[in-house]
Amino acid sequence: MGRIRHEPRESDHFPEEEARPRLKPAAARPRRRWRALRIAAVVFLSLVLLVVIASFFVDEPLRRTIENGMNRSLKGYSVQLPKAHLGFLGLSVALRWLTIRQTENPEPPVAVIPRLHASVHWQELLSFHLVADFLFDAPRLNVDKRQLLKEARDETPVRERGWQQALEAIYPLKINLLRIRDAEVLYIDDDPGRPLKISHLDVTANNIRNIHSKDHVYPSPVVAEGVLFEKGHGTIRGHANFLAEPFPGLHVLFDLRDVPLDYFRPMVARANMNVKGGVLSTNGEAEYAPSIEALHVRDLSVRSVSIDYVHSATTAAKEHQQGVAVKAAAKEAVRRQDLVLKLDRLRIQESEFAIVNKARPQPYRVFFDHVGAEVTNLSNHLENGPAKVQLSGRFQGSGPSDAKMTFRPDAKGPDFDLSVGIRDTEKTKMNDLLRSYGKFDVVKGRFSFFTELHVKNGRIEGYVKPLFQDMDVYDARQDAEKSVFRKLYEGLVGGIAKLLENRERSEVATKAEISGDVSNAKTSTWQIITRLVENAFFRAILPGFDRELSLRSKTKLLPQKPPPPEPITIGKERKKAA
Repeated sequence: MGRIRHEPRESDHFPEEEARPRLKPAAARPRRRWRALRIAAVVFLSLVLLVVIASFFVDEPLRRTIENGMNRSLKGYSVQLPKAHLGFLGLSVALRWLTIRQTENPEPPVAVIPRLHASVHWQELLSFHLVADFLFDAPRLNVDKRQLLKEARDETPVRERGWQQALEAIYPLKINLLRIRDAEVLYIDDDPGRPLKISHLDVTANNIRNIHSKDHVYPSPVVAEGVLFEKGHGTIRGHANFLAEPFPGLHVLFDLRDVPLDYFRPMVARANMNVKGGVLSTNGEAEYAPSIEALHVRDLSVRSVSIDYVHSATTAAKEHQQGVAVKAAAKEAVRRQDLVLKLDRLRIQESEFAIVNKARPQPYRVFFDHVGAEVTNLSNHLENGPAKVQLSGRFQGSGPSDAKMTFRPDAKGPDFDLSVGIRDTEKTKMNDLLRSYGKFDVVKGRFSFFTELHVKNGRIEGYVKPLFQDMDVYDARQDAEKSVFRKLYEGLVGGIAKLLENRERSEVATKAEISGDVSNAKTSTWQIITRLVENAFFRAILPGFDRELSLRSKTKLLPQKPPPPEPITIGKERKKAA
């Protein structure tokens, strides 16, 4: 009997089949996707791990390659690179403790860079430009006087010393973004204990390769900010063209605040000046490019500074050379149309300026303190108009003084008008001066001095007029320890002063005219002012004292009327007047 096949019907009931879950095809797909992602992640992480492990094996060959490449590129400098790391994932190179030394003066190192990171500038990669991003983290730049002088003597242009090639040895792409973070710049002059220091310096220069705005002259923004000499603060903001030929161009606005001047003492000492204290603040703009050099100082203020100009027999030849160099530089500045120098306003407050003469057998110091001054519209081009100078202070810490000057830049020679007034100076404050030039001193009296000088077209005209009031030269109590001959001499001088005295006003006055030709004088405006005022001053300040002393000695001290002072001329008689 055959088997009867039973076909299942819808009414049939199988409990065990109801308990078994039914898998839908759509629900199985996420599981397979997650499984595939996990596998891919494992593979990727394994590859990353292999890359990271492999990069450490590449680091040492990379370090040697970079160090050797930089040393081959640089001229006059060498580098040491202890560590380098290649970042495969970020296409980056990180250098540690890169040290740069000048070959001739290896100590101290010119630069020490704890960390330098170079990578692709990813932001520009989005616009299909393959350029580099360089970050210098906490670099230290050290320069001393020897290294700076060697750099100045080197005739090889900076662009030919291999710095660009040295950077390309680090990273093959051209730099487009340069960042310097928390840098320190140190310059050591003659005094190692007082270096010039700029700290916490941050610099950012972008678009160096001129990727954007190629039609602009200065397409690359530049920002720098730092602490100057521990107390001051400076910022620079502007733009640059790093690809300009034959050297990069720069146009920036600058703002410096509370910069201590005392740190410049070693450098200004080479110009025979001694600086004490002082704080400087200034702002303006500067442009330096192949086609133009311009410096426009809008405001410059100096307060509480003391400056002594020291003259001695050993520095006389050096001073002459400096004077000739200054005059040549001034004429060149006036002549050059591509050089624009302009100062809108200079203010000096509560300062002191002095001339110290150590070349005399009896040294002396002439000074003005409590100086307040303002200089406006100073420029190297006549079309900008004349400069105005106003000054006030106290002569020898005693006599109220003021001066006015109008200065006109002219390539043909000095062109200025000057007037000076000194009033009621205590004569005892000038005893060092009187001992040096008149071989006597005073115990009381007042001194005033007036002058006007006009220089134009190689000619000088003017006068100097000193005025003495109530002058008493000899005092037995003060001079008790002096020799008999010294007492006699000072007594004679005092008697001569009485002869010159105006009885109605109780004053001694004389006036010396100044005239002559300065067209051939190898001197600057500053030298003319100081030398002529000095010569005229000391010829007029002792009006015939030595002559009268000689006359009175020959005539047994009989009263004689002194001859008027001779005019002071310039040109052929300039050496005689000096």
